[in-house]
Amino acid sequence: MPGERIHRLSHTLEVAAPAPTVYALIADPERWPLYLPRNIYAQRLDFDGTHERIRAWALAEGQIVSWTARRTQDPVHRRIAFRQDLLVEPATSMAGHWSVQPLGPSRCRLTLEHEFTAAPGRPRDADWLAQVTADNTRSTLHSLQFLAERWPRLDQLALSFAESIRVNGPAELVYGFLYDVADWPGQLPHVRRAALEEPHLGIQKVALDLAAADGSAAPSVAGIRICFPHAGRIVHKATVPRPLLAAHCGEWSVLPDERGVTVVAQHHALLREDHIEQLLGPGTSLAEARRRIRADLARDSRQTLQLARRHAESAIRVL
Repeated sequence: MPGERIHRLSHTLEVAAPAPTVYALIADPERWPLYLPRNIYAQRLDFDGTHERIRAWALAEGQIVSWTARRTQDPVHRRIAFRQDLLVEPATSMAGHWSVQPLGPSRCRLTLEHEFTAAPGRPRDADWLAQVTADNTRSTLHSLQFLAERWPRLDQLALSFAESIRVNGPAELVYGFLYDVADWPGQLPHVRRAALEEPHLGIQKVALDLAAADGSAAPSVAGIRICFPHAGRIVHKATVPRPLLAAHCGEWSVLPDERGVTVVAQHHALLREDHIEQLLGPGTSLAEARRRIRADLARDSRQTLQLARRHAESAIRVL
């Protein structure tokens, strides 16, 4: 557009990890919710090995924003170019590229560059975009640095699993129970209180006061849920995870078939190794911490799945 000023930002960070390791982290956007604190959910819409289109949701100064972007991957030169086609307001264009430059066998330079425009005559919009982009970029680069430099131990720190249940009842009732998180207190033994905010339809900000297995108070958690009712999916990302976790995200899936419904609770988590002995006692191993957090998440998921099944199977049907 005539009169638009192009704003350019460049951020660089040296990482004590091999360049292929760092490139692998930025090449897989679907892992970003676990790896990047401000990324809520990322979905690959299509990918042919070089060209891809992704949709992402993220936090920007406390606001939940979403965009779609086209990316071109160049693993030989370790460069990924991107351009948003569904923009975050008030941007009128947003593009840039990632690059990873080897500095030796175990060190590299990671760079993220942006160029964007905003409508002319609205300098505050451009200032807001510059601030948000810079803040999120710095957070992203430092998170990637942290992960890449711990890559040999990442498999031990990361935890992924799923719980599932079969339901002989309507998928809509199962999904409705999972969606109505504000009604969980008094029904689910591990949820004492739920505070719900819906800034946009299908976007939920949730804070939960939890109970431990013995009924005592457990630390509160908070997160964001993005709901896809037509697909029977609710994805979630913890903004305040459990104390043992550096990150926690997952998904509720309601999958109908000709014989009934399968409901799945998926979890992906990263443990905070520096908190293990503080929270679980001196000498507690990483393996024991993994077992404990998996048991807690699985217990809470099974309680929710079982109550969702009871809700759907005991509903009164008018014929």
